[in-house]
Amino acid sequence: MAEPAVSAVDPTTGRGDAVSLDNRPRPASAGPDDELRYASAAQLRAWYAGGELSPTEYTRFVLALLARTEPTLHAFLTVSAELALAQAAEAERLIRAEGERAFADRPLLGVPVSVKDLTPTAGVRTTRGSLHHADQIPGDDAPAVARLRRAGAVLIGKTTTSEFGWSAGTVNRLGPPAANPWDPGRSAGGSSGGAAAATAAGVGVAGLGTDGAGSIRIPASFCGLVGFKPTFGRVPYAPLSPEGLSHLGPLTRDVATAELVTNVLAGPHPADPFSAAAPAEAPVPDGPRRVAWLRFPGPETEPARLARAAADALGEVEELDVPFDDPYPHLVTILAAFDAAGQPPGMDARSDRHRNRVVRHGRRLSAADLARALTARAGLTRTLEALASRYDLLAMPTVWIEPFGVDDWRPDGPDGAELDWLAWCRAAYPFNLTGQPAISVPAGFTSSGLPAGLQLVGPRHADSRVLRAAAEVERARPWHHEYPRKDR
Repeated sequence: MAEPAVSAVDPTTGRGDAVSLDNRPRPASAGPDDELRYASAAQLRAWYAGGELSPTEYTRFVLALLARTEPTLHAFLTVSAELALAQAAEAERLIRAEGERAFADRPLLGVPVSVKDLTPTAGVRTTRGSLHHADQIPGDDAPAVARLRRAGAVLIGKTTTSEFGWSAGTVNRLGPPAANPWDPGRSAGGSSGGAAAATAAGVGVAGLGTDGAGSIRIPASFCGLVGFKPTFGRVPYAPLSPEGLSHLGPLTRDVATAELVTNVLAGPHPADPFSAAAPAEAPVPDGPRRVAWLRFPGPETEPARLARAAADALGEVEELDVPFDDPYPHLVTILAAFDAAGQPPGMDARSDRHRNRVVRHGRRLSAADLARALTARAGLTRTLEALASRYDLLAMPTVWIEPFGVDDWRPDGPDGAELDWLAWCRAAYPFNLTGQPAISVPAGFTSSGLPAGLQLVGPRHADSRVLRAAAEVERARPWHHEYPRKDR
C-alpha cells in the first residue's frame, strides 16, 4: 500500500524526519519535559507570543515524541509531518510579522492537533479505518478541518479508528489497534481511540474525534481526558451521517482547550443540512444548581464510585433512578439499517467480519422496524427534555468498566452475543439518540492506576453550561499533575 507524500514519519516504525528528543526545545520558563509535552493551547500561545518558543520548534518536538511513542501506541494511521512543519513555519511567520494581532482571528495558531481518520483532510490520506479507502487522498477538507486550518492549527496526522467508527475499540484491518498510554496492554477505547491515545500521551494539544454512540467520551474516560460531544448540529458533520447520531468534537487535556476548539468548529455549513447556528442559551435560574445523579441498573464498580465522588464538586446532587428503558435495541436497529444501506454485498469480503454481522442484521430489517426505532427515539427525547426542565445537569459514570484488552473491540472479547457490541456503553448512547451535549472529565484513578470518567449532560443547546460545570470539576479535582508514564 503506497503512503502519500505527506507521510514523512512512518507510523509503524516511527522513523522519519522528526528531530531527536536530545535536541528538543525548551522555553525559558519550562522545567521538566512534561511542561512542554502536556502544554495547553493557552500555554502555547503565551510561549509563542513571548518569544520563548516557536511553532516550528514545538511542532518538531511533538513529531519527535510521536516517533518515539508510536511503536507502542499505534495512535496514527497517517502522519503528516511535512504538512505540519509547513503550517508551523507559516504560523511562525505570522507571529513575527503581526505579534499578538496574529492570534486575533487564529485562536489555534501554531497548535498541533490530530484528526480522526473518519474525517476528510485535503491532501492527506483518509482511510476511514477501512481497506476500501486505504489509499484515498481527498481533494477537499471536511468543514471542521477547514475551520481548524483557518484558525491556524497544525495538522500532525490522522488517528486510528475502527472501520467506519463502528465499535468502541480501534481494531481494524489496516494496522494495530490504538493502545492506552496508561497501560499499553489495554485499549484506548473507541472509536476515537487513536485521538485519545495521542492526546493523552502529549502528542498534540487536541484531537478531533467523532461520536455516534460514545466514541469521544468512552476513549476520554479510558485515557484520562476531557471529551466533549456538543449538541447535535452545532458542529457540521461531513461526509453527512444521515442517521442523525454522529457528532464531531474535541479530546483535550483541559476544559478550556476543549471549549476553544469547539468554538472554532461550531456553526452551520451547507455540507451538513442538520447543522445550525446555536440559539441563545437560556440562563440557569438563580439559586443552587440542580444536579441529578442517574442511577443505572447493574452492579456498582470502582469507576462508578470514582465518578460519583467527583460529581460532589458540583454541590448537592440528587440521586435518581434512570427514568427510561434502555434504548439499546432501537440504537442497534438505526445503526444496522444505515450501515446496511451504505455497504453493498460486494464490499463484504474486504470489510471487518464482526461489523459484517451488524450489516447482515440491517439487511434483514424492515421499514416498520426502523419506524418503530425512530418512534422510540422521539419518546426518549421527550422524556429527557422533561427531565431537563427539572434539572440543570445530569451526572453519571461515563463507563462502568476499566479499559479492556488492546486487541479486543468490546469488553467480553469478540465472540459474545452478535449485536451487543455497544450494550456496555449504557450511559453514552442515549444522548446520541437525543442529541444533547455531553462531556466526560477525569474522575480519578482505579486501584489498578487506570483512569475513570465522570459524564455531565445538559439540555440541548446548553453547551456552555456543560463546559462551565466541567471546569468546576477540573478546579475542584485538578488532574493536570497526573500523566501516563508507561509510554516513555
